[in-house]
Amino acid sequence: MFTTKRPLRFGDCDPSGIAYFPSYLNILVGVLEDFFTSLGFPFRAMTDDLKIGVPTLRLDLTFKSPGFQGDELDFALAVKGIGRSSLDMEHTVSARGTVLWTAKHRVVATSLDTHGSIAWPDDIRAALTHHLEMPHAHDPAT
Repeated sequence: MFTTKRPLRFGDCDPSGIAYFPSYLNILVGVLEDFFTSLGFPFRAMTDDLKIGVPTLRLDLTFKSPGFQGDELDFALAVKGIGRSSLDMEHTVSARGTVLWTAKHRVVATSLDTHGSIAWPDDIRAALTHHLEMPHAHDPAT
C-alpha cells in the first residue's frame, strides 16, 4: 500500500472551512502522480519520454465525514487489479483518525500519440504488480 499525507488548505475549502469536494480530486491527482514517481516512473518522464498518459476512466467516491481547513489528510492507495491497460485502485482518505472518503479508481495507460489504450510496458507492469494486494484466502468476497 502506498501512503502519503497532504494538507487541506484554505483554498481547498468553502467559506465555512469545510473541504470543497472538487478540491479532493485535484489533490488525488497529485497523490497518483507521487505513487507513479515512487515506482520510478514520474509523470513527466512518462509523458515526455514514454508518451504514456494515465487518464481516469472511472472514479467512484463515497463521502463519509467532512474534512476541515487545516486537516492533515492521510491517503492510502491500494492496487487492486492490473489489466492489459487498466489499473484498479482503492483510496482511503482519513484525518483526525476518521475516514473522510473512499474511492474506487480506474486509470488506463494510453498512447499520447494515438490517444488509444495501450498495454502497460513490462517495466511499469512489474512495478505495479509488486504493489498488487492479493485477496486473503479467507475473504468471503473472493
